[in-house]
Amino acid sequence: MTSAADILEQLHAKADPANLAGMAKFGIAIENRLGLSVPEMRRIAKATGKDHQLALTLWKTGIAEGRIVASLIAAPEALTETCMETWVKDFNSWDVCDQVCMNLFEKTPFAGRKIIEWSAREEEFVKRAAFALIAALASHDKEAPDRTFVRLLPVIKRGAVDERNFVKKAVNWALRNIGKRNLRLNRAAIKTAKELQRLDSTAARWIAADAIRELEGAKVQQRLRR
Repeated sequence: MTSAADILEQLHAKADPANLAGMAKFGIAIENRLGLSVPEMRRIAKATGKDHQLALTLWKTGIAEGRIVASLIAAPEALTETCMETWVKDFNSWDVCDQVCMNLFEKTPFAGRKIIEWSAREEEFVKRAAFALIAALASHDKEAPDRTFVRLLPVIKRGAVDERNFVKKAVNWALRNIGKRNLRLNRAAIKTAKELQRLDSTAARWIAADAIRELEGAKVQQRLRR
């Protein structure tokens, strides 16, 4: 049976501290980080397989790569709301936040509730997690009805006035992913973006301009119309 020590040994063996400077340039927190790529972490997680207890132990190490591997081997059906609250408060880097949301949190039955709760929180990475979850669900949950995402557009509008970089970029990501699902949601997302343009907020106007540029662009329009 694989232990946390085994995983840490593999992570340290693949560690490349030379990568840390480049990561820092992209706003990734490099404290307690070894310098592994996401594909390398995914290979380790795939070889390990699902092991929820191991995931919980890895999370407690505080090592960023260990936490991303934890999100890949944890069992969504075994994850509790209490654990989600513990983990989200530990987020201190956008990449760990996004990976955990995409790999694990979006697959739990609590995702929708956490979007609403976390979008109203003040902690930067907790708030980012709400919008990373929207983006992940919009991209991956092919069975979700349009109304699920229409109801989240007011949440996006409220979040768009947060001027913090890691929040506004996640809000933008969420809005763009909703607008790329189908033509109906594309129109709804563009309408929301145009409402953001009228707000007295630098962040909201940036989100709007970036979203409109992509959602009205030929590439997205041609794909949706096919």
